[in-house]
Amino acid sequence: MAMLRRRGQMTAVVCSEAFVKLARNQAKALGVPELPLIVISHPVGGISVAEVHSRVAQAFPQLEKLLQDFTK
Repeated sequence: MAMLRRRGQMTAVVCSEAFVKLARNQAKALGVPELPLIVISHPVGGISVAEVHSRVAQAFPQLEKLLQDFTK
């Protein structure tokens, strides 16, 4: 993702709340501190289908905003 972002490609990382700090630190270390994060509730694994749908509902508006911002 970092390499694509440095090339100017639209990229984002889906990240659960528990890993936001790690994701931001990694992005900074890889030279893309502005890498967008799509933040969803934790956990991601071992959840029911209904909970997966809930995570999608959290992610979609964030993705939609990123797409709008990127095309401006």
